[in-house]
Amino acid sequence: MGPTASGKTDLAVELVERLPCEIISVDSAMIYRGMDIGTAKPGPDVLARAPHRLIDILDPTESYSTARFREDALAAMAEIHAGGRIPLLVGGTMLYFRALQQGLAVLPSADATQRRRLLEEAERVGWEAMHARLGRVDPVTAAQVHPNDPQRIQRALEVFELSGRPMSALIAEAQVEPLPYRLVKLARVPHERSALHARIERRFLTMLEQGLVDEVRDLRARGDLDPDLPSMRCVGYRQVLKYLSGAYNWEEMLHRGIVASRQLAKRQLTWLRAESDCHWLPDEPDPAERALEWIERSIALMPGASGSSR
Repeated sequence: MGPTASGKTDLAVELVERLPCEIISVDSAMIYRGMDIGTAKPGPDVLARAPHRLIDILDPTESYSTARFREDALAAMAEIHAGGRIPLLVGGTMLYFRALQQGLAVLPSADATQRRRLLEEAERVGWEAMHARLGRVDPVTAAQVHPNDPQRIQRALEVFELSGRPMSALIAEAQVEPLPYRLVKLARVPHERSALHARIERRFLTMLEQGLVDEVRDLRARGDLDPDLPSMRCVGYRQVLKYLSGAYNWEEMLHRGIVASRQLAKRQLTWLRAESDCHWLPDEPDPAERALEWIERSIALMPGASGSSR
């Protein structure tokens, strides 16, 4: 696990080359075909060395739920395990990791009319006001959701309005089936926040140099990708769309893209700090060597190695 631009993929590929692992992507943006540069999707050379499951599985017009991720990930994990190998889940979508470990509550299905109404309201009053409204009806969820996270604010308000109950209460009542695997949780996190911010800025600039604007322009030219689709609301794509529509100039697009990426990293770090039994891997000492040490140590401490759990 780890925040954006922390070096998760590089570490994962090195582990795959040294352990009998297969990678499952835990990334809500890499699932989309044709969205390669802005998602930092591994290139063909990397995928040849370390294939990733659950990337390029959807068209950008489609939506992908957390429940579907859990179902797909569990199926992939079972298949990898049946082949005598180890599933290595890699990514930064913390909600997916939590759903995989803790299960999911039965929540109302998404309602297009309700979502549109909430979006129109947010356009009038702003997402900070919508977050304040969430705080009044569901303070527990509001405390866990950043005011700059419109998708989760929208979903929590949608659940409340459709069910009449706070989403946090529904989640608390969920009956969760235990995950049938033992976990070793590793977080790739640079020691200094300034180092992470520098990486984020450098990576966004590199994406632009690699043709991010052209990638988004091509997607926009399709004509069927509404800016409010989950795919088009991904960090980077949203800001470049604004630039292409004339809402931002180049400097503002660049600034907002970097700021949005930093805000994403901050949210990811908040989630990681709440993870139990999570081993953090800074830049020094060597993250791969440290990861291997933690893996060996964790396996040695795991009870019931000959039992039925995996």
